[in-house]
Amino acid sequence: MRKNFFIFGIALLIITFAIYLLFDIGLIFMAVLVVLLLVGYANSVQHKHAILRNFPVLGYFRYLFEMIAPEIQQYFIERNTDGKPFSRSQRSLAYQRSKNIDATTPFGTQLDINQSCYEGIKHSIFPATVNEELPRVLVGGPDCKQPYSASLLNISAMSFGSLSENAIVALNKGAQKGNFYHNTGEGGLTQFHQQGGDVTWQIGTGYFGCRNAEGGFDAEKFEQKANLPEVKMIEIKLSQGAKPGHGGVLPATKNTEEIAKIRGVEPHTTILSPPGHSAFSDTQGLITFIAELRRLSNGKPIGFKLCIGKTTEFEAICEAMVAQNCYPDFITVDGAEGGTGAAPLEFSDGVGMPYEPALIFVNKTLVFYGIRDKIRVICSGKIISGYSILKAVALGADMCNSARGFMFSLGCIQALRCNTNTCPTGVATQDKMLMKGLVVSDKSERVFHFHRNTLHAANELLAAAGKSSFADVDINIFMRGDEFTHLADLYFPDNLKSVTRY
Repeated sequence: MRKNFFIFGIALLIITFAIYLLFDIGLIFMAVLVVLLLVGYANSVQHKHAILRNFPVLGYFRYLFEMIAPEIQQYFIERNTDGKPFSRSQRSLAYQRSKNIDATTPFGTQLDINQSCYEGIKHSIFPATVNEELPRVLVGGPDCKQPYSASLLNISAMSFGSLSENAIVALNKGAQKGNFYHNTGEGGLTQFHQQGGDVTWQIGTGYFGCRNAEGGFDAEKFEQKANLPEVKMIEIKLSQGAKPGHGGVLPATKNTEEIAKIRGVEPHTTILSPPGHSAFSDTQGLITFIAELRRLSNGKPIGFKLCIGKTTEFEAICEAMVAQNCYPDFITVDGAEGGTGAAPLEFSDGVGMPYEPALIFVNKTLVFYGIRDKIRVICSGKIISGYSILKAVALGADMCNSARGFMFSLGCIQALRCNTNTCPTGVATQDKMLMKGLVVSDKSERVFHFHRNTLHAANELLAAAGKSSFADVDINIFMRGDEFTHLADLYFPDNLKSVTRY
């Protein structure tokens, strides 16, 4: 192709030159041809890109289509039930609820519900009355001096740095209006989180916001911020579902001077938080650290967040709680399907336990050790609808956190560019020009509406199941398609002679 490019290009240039000499036209076209031939020559002699070397100039079209492939997929190919990690239907639901417009759908489900993987709620023909009051959960164990009444749905951990300042401000203002909390993420408590909304301050392995010169935990800095009135709870991040066993990642392109100053690091460098904590190194140390944070915060709710990996390690934590008679006020269970701004693909795809079996395991383990009543369990991971909230509660959660659901309410279009600093909606970028597209006054209202309408949908589903309280919800209100296998056997006995009939 390289040879043909130059043969046809030079031939066309000669013809154009002849036309110009005869008719005095085609000068601009001839100039364009000269530029293309020069670019093609440069392509053919460079050694980095095989496509451009073999297909001079034309190879750029490959990179163009590769660049816009996600948009082509999303706008022209993807069906309503397609799309990862969230389908078009799920995204549309979040957009409609955040805009406070009709979120109904016509004609019927587009899902194939005649499959063994189908899940649904066992509704009651005698439904309960829908509760118009949004549900709340009191967080605070026996050692907590300042218990907190939290909403059933809250904003999950997303740092300033991963998200833009406009996004953080809009989330916090929405949380203030809706009376629910906003988790800071491990990037630390910043002025953008202090817009009037309740805050859960997350302490990660980098100790941003309470970090000493060596990168370790600074008790004095922690005490100062932990006692701010807007800080309602404190969460120790042990691991994150999207990258368990790996520290947080903030790409260098997003690490601005302002963010570096807040975090106490060098600007314009990739920030890699350590995989583990330096303040403790075992289960006993974790429990001691919980007690220390509770003392420094004057008795505010203290908890930890983790993605379940080795189940024996969580059992060891429970044993340490009992042995030391010290318990966290809450445990946030993050599923392996959880979101992130940046993570190695191997960690996102191949490490950690999904939230469903993790919730079941955590709940049953706490019951086994006789401490379930002392600790609230929070679920984090792909919570985006009233149905997902009810399912999480049925599996053992007391409350739910959502990150990407609230990102959709801010206008996120799932462009999958969170780690490139080129988020087109201004949500996950530090580019000032892109950030201006996110208008705080409008998006904070959408955050408020998404929260309220999603919880109202959860209340409606609860009533449809014949329940009056989320405390009455368990896994028995759900059904799976594989429960109907024997029913199918009864309908088609002649075709299933090898199957025992009941």
